[in-house]
Amino acid sequence: MTKGGRNILITYLPIAFRTKVTERELEDAEEIRLRAGQAMELVYAGGKIKRIGDVTAKQIREMLNYLTGYAPYAREEEMRQGFFTITGGHRIGISGHTSYSMEKSNMQADRLYDINAINMRIAHEVKDCAIEIIPWIRDGEMLYHTILFAPPGVGKTTYLRDCIRLLSNGEGETRQKKLGRKVAVVDERSEIAACYQGIPQNDLGPRTDVLDNCPKAIGMQMVLRSMSPDIIAVDELGGKEDFAAVAQAMKSGVTVLGTMHAGSVEEIFLREEACRKWGEEGKMRFVGLKRKTPNMAGNKSRKVTVYDGTGRVLWEN
Repeated sequence: MTKGGRNILITYLPIAFRTKVTERELEDAEEIRLRAGQAMELVYAGGKIKRIGDVTAKQIREMLNYLTGYAPYAREEEMRQGFFTITGGHRIGISGHTSYSMEKSNMQADRLYDINAINMRIAHEVKDCAIEIIPWIRDGEMLYHTILFAPPGVGKTTYLRDCIRLLSNGEGETRQKKLGRKVAVVDERSEIAACYQGIPQNDLGPRTDVLDNCPKAIGMQMVLRSMSPDIIAVDELGGKEDFAAVAQAMKSGVTVLGTMHAGSVEEIFLREEACRKWGEEGKMRFVGLKRKTPNMAGNKSRKVTVYDGTGRVLWEN
């Protein structure tokens, strides 16, 4: 995040808090959390928290006005999902009172109002963090289907985003592929591209198309039919319908890049038998991420391990 970006974040805070937070304090922050009746929190990697002042319900409404340009009703469609994205790619999570209705036999949130808490997830692009992964997911001119896995909050989406950018840019490609690969991103939760008014706020490379705010299973089928991608990238694969769509993409000759919440390759195999089958067929790579502890070697904050389709370690940093 740039210095200018930090300045912008401060302007979204309630006026009473703007002089209580410095740019330096925001530099490494991952979240800014405000709850009515509680202290504002700056949340850092590793669980470190800095608490500042006390937030009132009036200040929550004040900040919501700044974040929505004094037009919260214009963002109602997004807000009823519990979040919206602002310029710069920062994702704003909200909680409050919710009204529901039935939609095709399913409960659906109609409206989220009387907001009592705001969580600003600060967008961080870490360019080239995945550059050492790219050679390991190549198979000659082709690519292996690849799943990046880790527990929540370790950086799966950050690494996926950089893989997309590198492949779209043609990083390390042969002359045949030097222009880069066509990538279609199905960004169900607006975390990969962080689109604002339809425009990606994150750098995903010159040959990347984004389908924003669309369920993964539906979106993968849509981009297969409409965008002729070389690669489909999705975040947080989980449901059976997701893996059915992945299987369809594979049958269509498209490479799939995705992420999963998991602590090991074995856990992935236990949860999704199809991944074991694809791995045994030699079609897969798995990339595990962990936060580095002080006794781990190297100067990077994440330990990265690349596995073949059977779970055998190929490389680690």
